[in-house]
Amino acid sequence: MTDTPLDPGALVTITDADDARLGDYAALTDAALRKRYEHRQGVLVAEGPNPVRALIDSPYPVRSLLIAEERLGTLADLVGRVAAVGAPVYVVTRELLFEVVRFKLHQGVIACGGRLPAPSITEVLAGARRIAILEGLNDHENLGTLFRSARGLGIDGLLLGPGCADPLYRRSVRVSMGHVLHVPHGHLDSLDEGFAALHEAGFATVALTPDADASDLRDLEVAADQRVAVLLGAEGPGLSDDALRGAQVRARIPMHHGVDSVNVAAAGAIAFHALAP
Repeated sequence: MTDTPLDPGALVTITDADDARLGDYAALTDAALRKRYEHRQGVLVAEGPNPVRALIDSPYPVRSLLIAEERLGTLADLVGRVAAVGAPVYVVTRELLFEVVRFKLHQGVIACGGRLPAPSITEVLAGARRIAILEGLNDHENLGTLFRSARGLGIDGLLLGPGCADPLYRRSVRVSMGHVLHVPHGHLDSLDEGFAALHEAGFATVALTPDADASDLRDLEVAADQRVAVLLGAEGPGLSDDALRGAQVRARIPMHHGVDSVNVAAAGAIAFHALAP
């Protein structure tokens, strides 16, 4: 909470949905358009009070805040913090907000931040004890859930292999509750590149698979100071044969009643907890 009264002069009232200052928020439901726009402009969007607060507290710079006028009182602390860093606070009616973003944004607040260059593999691994590698994870909601679990369950960083979705896309940021903005993550050109870096840095690599021949995850003995990387594949196909061959250990989560596996985000949370230092 801020103890400084909000200067009304920090607020910018906008009455036209076509106002160029709202361009960062236009047509948020058009995924193809948004991906092109966000990468070209170097921006990301945080939707809802908690993701917006996570953005403010993160290394990513705040570009602006867009808020429905009736939320100014209940979210005064958030508005004040954005204004304090010198970013504009755009105030609109609820109807105009819906017209701009093109969906019912019931929480009435959304912010735009600036993207930062992704860290190198070496930077992600530096000082880390637990890492996750994702292969082909193209669902934004699964990705966001994994980032939230990663931050809460002791994963120090993530490496995203080919075929992964953009972790800074709006749905990923929202589902992660903004935690994706606080977990270091880099991108791999190939899994071979990731395995080489991890093994050279002394990481044991554990591939998660439902294969009955894999080791029971509960039986893995991992020292607190051991460096471990867990590999997760896309919902449905799972990890590729190359990923399974490249990992030093294959592990499974024991299942009951004929259930083959759980959702990849749930599996990731279980593995993160089991391998926590």
